[in-house]
Amino acid sequence: MTAATAAPPPDAPTRGDGTHAWRVTLDRILAPVRHAPFTLGFLAVLWIVGAVTGSLGSGPGRHRMETVAVGVPALAEGRWWTPASSLLWCPGLGGYIGSTLVVLLLVTPAERRLGVARTAAVLLGGQILGTLLGVGVVKLGSLAGEWWLDELADYRAVTPSVGALAVGGVLSYRLTALWRRRTRLGIVAFALVMALYVGHLQGVLRLGGAVVGLVAGAVMYHRSGPWRLRHSSHTEARVLVALVVAAAAIGPMVAILYRDSYGPLNSFQLYVSVQPTDQEVADACAASAEDCHLTHALRNFYDSPATVMAVLVPAMMLVLAEGLRRGLRLAWALAILVHLAWIALFSYWLNDFLSHPAGWAEPTERSTYAQAFAEQMLLPVLVVALLIVTRARFDLRLPHSTIRRLAAVTGGALLVACAAYVGIGYAVRDQYDPDATLPLLLSGLPSEFLPPTLVGAFADWPVPVGGTAQALFQYCGLLFWLVTLIALLFTFRRPRLHTDADAAVRARRLLIEQGGSTLSYLTTWDGNYYWFDDRGRAAVAYRVVATVALTTGEPFGAPDARAAAVAGFSRYCDERGWTPCLYSVGEETREASERLGWRSVQVAEDTVVPLPDLAFTGKKWQDVRTALNKAKKEGITAEWWSYPDAPVALTDQVRSISEEWVADKGLPEMGFTLGGLDELDDPSVRCLLAVDADRTVHGITSWMPVYGHGKPVGWTLDFMRRRTSGFRGSMEFLIASAALGFQEEGARFLSLSGAPLARKATEEPPAALQRILDLGGRVLEPVYGFRSLLAFKAKFQPEYRPMYMTYPDPAALPAITRAIGKAYLPHMTAAQGVRLMRQFSS
Repeated sequence: MTAATAAPPPDAPTRGDGTHAWRVTLDRILAPVRHAPFTLGFLAVLWIVGAVTGSLGSGPGRHRMETVAVGVPALAEGRWWTPASSLLWCPGLGGYIGSTLVVLLLVTPAERRLGVARTAAVLLGGQILGTLLGVGVVKLGSLAGEWWLDELADYRAVTPSVGALAVGGVLSYRLTALWRRRTRLGIVAFALVMALYVGHLQGVLRLGGAVVGLVAGAVMYHRSGPWRLRHSSHTEARVLVALVVAAAAIGPMVAILYRDSYGPLNSFQLYVSVQPTDQEVADACAASAEDCHLTHALRNFYDSPATVMAVLVPAMMLVLAEGLRRGLRLAWALAILVHLAWIALFSYWLNDFLSHPAGWAEPTERSTYAQAFAEQMLLPVLVVALLIVTRARFDLRLPHSTIRRLAAVTGGALLVACAAYVGIGYAVRDQYDPDATLPLLLSGLPSEFLPPTLVGAFADWPVPVGGTAQALFQYCGLLFWLVTLIALLFTFRRPRLHTDADAAVRARRLLIEQGGSTLSYLTTWDGNYYWFDDRGRAAVAYRVVATVALTTGEPFGAPDARAAAVAGFSRYCDERGWTPCLYSVGEETREASERLGWRSVQVAEDTVVPLPDLAFTGKKWQDVRTALNKAKKEGITAEWWSYPDAPVALTDQVRSISEEWVADKGLPEMGFTLGGLDELDDPSVRCLLAVDADRTVHGITSWMPVYGHGKPVGWTLDFMRRRTSGFRGSMEFLIASAALGFQEEGARFLSLSGAPLARKATEEPPAALQRILDLGGRVLEPVYGFRSLLAFKAKFQPEYRPMYMTYPDPAALPAITRAIGKAYLPHMTAAQGVRLMRQFSS
């Protein structure tokens, strides 16, 4: 026996402990701060200077502001040092806390990625150049007569967040693809929200710092070769759109925290309502009793729990953003409707302003009002355009039963709220001014469900004076919206969503009870529709592309009903004018198809590893043993996790690794029979992570169950990713560890799945179509590496099982080819298509 074979067996993977997931995440967040001396030193100086100069409470005093603050007046007076000196003060305690958080978020990771010297240089240089750019924009806007910038031309500001945002912009060029996009979007969104909603000079300067940082990063870390836009995965595109919608919602909520916010997107303060001031109440009461009662009713509204209605629109958009993050078509449609409603509202008011300008403003202010209307309409128009362009990303549909339940809950809440307002209101009609009549109560119903700013904007409504009437005014609309938003949020957060959701539940149950092939779990993925035989004992998952019904694997269900399902599915397609194509099927399904007179061609090679007698002994397992031993020496362990339950500190790394992999391809991530991040979000799928002592993820594999008699009898490999700079043998380590773990559990086999357009060489001469597919595999090898993947799997000494595509009519091959391409690359852009064609022609 050799030394290699005498070595002790490697350890099986352990199960990840999710009981303290928050602690793992917190430790990973705080770890960089402990090793960031420059960041901590700068923050210490910032707070010490503030304390010594008495600036922590409300910022520097008037005299000191004139000395250290930057702005158009300061530079006009020759105070050239103010772009740098503004780095060391903040406008008040809130400013100190906020700036500290921004510095910790952006400057801390920059120390490790950029180095201390470069981080310090970018912080100071970004502060100087960013403030100069911001002040320059204010000066130019003032000269052009822009009302908002003209007001800012008289102000001075201090804040270190300008330089911090510049550091963040440069840092983004040193991050992975996932965090590069998110950091840039976060920086720009934060700067735009503070500038356009709050409207202070600091906001414009921060925007200047963000621009300087992004430009400086592009110059400092410019890569050789032609510039190209890095592609994001389907999942990440949804996240980015959701972040844009969320930023549009958070902006008004941030603005309400500032007493004197006056940004151009907050001119009318419509998204968030503001309580009437004491002076406004006094003026209303001096005008008339009716105005006095109305203003007091609104004042009492804000003093009650119903004040949350003031942020109704932003709260609704935040809930819809969660639905967009999950790819829901319902959330997409509701987001479109909400923003179209705002566009319609502003259009209505703009038309009224143009028709009756005297009722809106004095002649000298009318141009400002026209500009304000245009600015207010710009944001919803841009969001609608973004949602329309990305419509294909949001294709997940809820089950009909869920839609009906949601409609019942929201409809019931609406009915109860309306009945209470009208019924009880009529019973206490003498508590209104004037006394409420039934028609007046009905006309006031719309105002119950609108933000306080819009109360009475479209119809007369009875002003509540008495206690019961005021309670109805305050709580009827609040009841409806609380129930509706909570119901929407719970609906959006359902764990599994499908294009054909009701049939998917039935298909999953059949698969678990009766089983299928090694690839049958793919039928549970979104995008599939389902055909069931008359007795419900067998099913076929398929998708229709043009006129081709392309199956996801072979029929599944009762073993004795699968062969007959081929003929049944064929008849089903014939009745609808579709061309059936069974894709990635085994030998038995191929034979059933050929009995119908169909043709077949091999499209992949399944690789199955029997587990009962598996042992990594002998020379043929040398690479696998080396990976296991090396991982042990480097302190890397394999941990089982369910992706939905894993801590954020791990899932975020997995997402980052995947995004980097997609970005480096230059072509879109493939789908259909190849899973991505969406398919990990399933409690039945097991993820095996290679994790070191610092909780850094080096690689990940996911395993789908292969059912037999109601329980998993084997497992199929799906998702594979490794960190570019991580442990090089991570895939060998993870697959070998998974095999040992499944062997301990009593599984019969594991499948390493099939690689599209890759097969084991045979002595049989290939047919013409087979030669074309082999050519496609060779051409796509530099991009997707299917053949290299098949060669890699040979390290595990698998059994090779051919996988076929069967089809009834050779004349339909062009349409079938297009359907398969569309299924694998559903989101390919025109530019990516051109790049792919160049790959074929090279």
